[in-house]
Amino acid sequence: MDTVSAPLISVVVPVHNEAGNAAALARDIATAFSGRPFEMIFVDDASRDSTLAELRAVMGDLPTLRVLSHGSNAGQSRAVRTGVLAARGEIIVTLDGDGQNPPVDAPKLVDLLLNAPADVALVGGVRARRQDSEAKRQASVWANRIRRRLLNDDADDTGCGLKAFRREVFLRLPYFDHIHRYLPALVIREGYRNLYVDVGHRHREVGQSKYTNWGRLMASVSDLLGVIWLKTRSRQPGGISEY
Repeated sequence: MDTVSAPLISVVVPVHNEAGNAAALARDIATAFSGRPFEMIFVDDASRDSTLAELRAVMGDLPTLRVLSHGSNAGQSRAVRTGVLAARGEIIVTLDGDGQNPPVDAPKLVDLLLNAPADVALVGGVRARRQDSEAKRQASVWANRIRRRLLNDDADDTGCGLKAFRREVFLRLPYFDHIHRYLPALVIREGYRNLYVDVGHRHREVGQSKYTNWGRLMASVSDLLGVIWLKTRSRQPGGISEY
């Protein structure tokens, strides 16, 4: 890595079948972080539409844009991890590829993290006025209540895709599918703290959600049991001294 020219911030965006959204989102991110040392990494998770072609088409206009592509569909969490592993920045920002997380909010999460004590590893967005169906909002409210009660992870909206975290801390966490929904609990497990800030939320303009309430419920049961087990198997050293 060229430490002189390496950016401080890497914006990682997983996308799957987001034709009509991805290129516009890349332009919005470039505007939001203009003047800052950043890169953006879009990870195409084997889209079957023109998402990859549209992203490649705007690379000439957006010099900070990098595009990675999975050979087969591996899910949102694997796409995020692919982007983080390739990232050159110390601070990672994630946004959902559907454009519902306004990039204009992202820099304030970065600033909060940069000015926080060293034991703060993650700043999570909380969707203040969520622009989704009533059924999806209510399912999210109950899912967050149950998850927070079981994991004591201090997060009211862990499903918000807009987050900023320290890359080196993320890479210490145990990887599993759907890890992106459990980052606050795993960060605490590693001995760090989280902060949260209200962010905006937009209507999806193009395409359809990749998730259903039933699908999320089925995945959440096994995920919760797994994270509970991980928490029980963690022991903190209470500080490390070198002599």
